[in-house]
Amino acid sequence: MAKSPAETGEERLIATYFRPLARYPGALGLLDDAAVLMPPAGHDLIVTTDAIVAGIHFFADDPAGAIARKALRVNLSDLAAKGAKPSGFLLTLALPERVAPSWLKAFAKGLDADAQAYDCPLLGGDTVKTRGPVLVSITALGTLPQGSMIKRSGAKVGDRVLVTGTIGDAALGLRLRRESRAARHRKLDAKMQRHLADRYLLPQPRNAIAELLRKYASAAMDVSDGLGGDLNKLCRASGVSAEIDATRIPLSQAARTALKAEPALIKTILAGGDDYEIVCTMTATDVAAFHTASAAAGVTVTEIGSVTAGKGRARFWGGNGRPLSLKSLSYSHF
Repeated sequence: MAKSPAETGEERLIATYFRPLARYPGALGLLDDAAVLMPPAGHDLIVTTDAIVAGIHFFADDPAGAIARKALRVNLSDLAAKGAKPSGFLLTLALPERVAPSWLKAFAKGLDADAQAYDCPLLGGDTVKTRGPVLVSITALGTLPQGSMIKRSGAKVGDRVLVTGTIGDAALGLRLRRESRAARHRKLDAKMQRHLADRYLLPQPRNAIAELLRKYASAAMDVSDGLGGDLNKLCRASGVSAEIDATRIPLSQAARTALKAEPALIKTILAGGDDYEIVCTMTATDVAAFHTASAAAGVTVTEIGSVTAGKGRARFWGGNGRPLSLKSLSYSHF
C-alpha cells in the first residue's frame, strides 16, 4: 500500500489491517472520530466492555487470531446473557513498539472471521503503543426489544437454576498449560487435553439462545469468573439465595476424568472462571420448553438447582449430602 505523505504509522496500521473489516456503512471506513449506529425502532441499545491482557487472560505465544477471537467472544457472551443481538464493536489495541506484520495480519484475520460469523461488524476504536504486555479491549453493542433485557436481579424464590454447556473446562485447560506434568496424573489422553486447551483458548458464546433467554429467563449472566462467584453475584442482585447440586453440574468427559483422578479439582471447576457459559433462572414450568428450544438451537442446558429465600448466597452440595467448602468462589483481579 502506497504511503500518503501525511499518513502516520498508526493510520497506516489501521488502513492495512482494520479498515478492510469495517464493512458496516456507519463505520465510515474508520476515517472519522466516531461511528453512526441506528438501533431499530422500538429497541434498546445494550453496551458491554471487557479487556484481555497478555499474561493474565491469554499466553503471549498464543496464536494472534485466537487472541482476537477470544477478545470479541468474551464480549459476545455478555450480550448473549442479556438477550441482545450483536450490532457491532469498538476495538482498542495496545501494542509494543515493534510488532510483526505477520502477527497483525493473523490478528485481523481472526477478528474478521468472528465479526462475520456473529454478524458483529467493527465500528471503530483506537490503537496505542505500550511498554507493557499486549492489551485488547473491546466494547460490544447489541440491540433488543425495548425493556426486554435480562438482568441479574430478576430471580425469584422457587425458580430453577440452569447453566449452558459444560463447566470447568477452561480453568482445567489453563491448569494444564501451567502444569505440564498434570495430564498424566489426571489420566487425560491427547484428545481430552486438546479439548481442555481449546476451551481456554477459544470461548463458545451462547448467542444462539439470546432470544430464548428473553422469552424464558427471569435472570441471567455469563459465567466468566467462575460459576460459584457469578451465581453469588446473581443472587445478591436478586436478593435471594440458591441451592445447587454439584453432582448435576454438567462436565465434559475430560473434566470428569480429571475430577475422578483428583477430587480436589472441584474447586477449580466451580471457581476457576473462563467458562463463558450462561447461568440463568426461570420458573419450573418453563424449564422443559427452554430445554427443548435450546437443544434445537444447538445449545445444551442443564438444571442444577433452585432459588431459595436468603441474602445473596449460593450453596453447593456434594454427593455425600454435605455442603462443599470453598474458600474462594471465583477468580478476582484484585
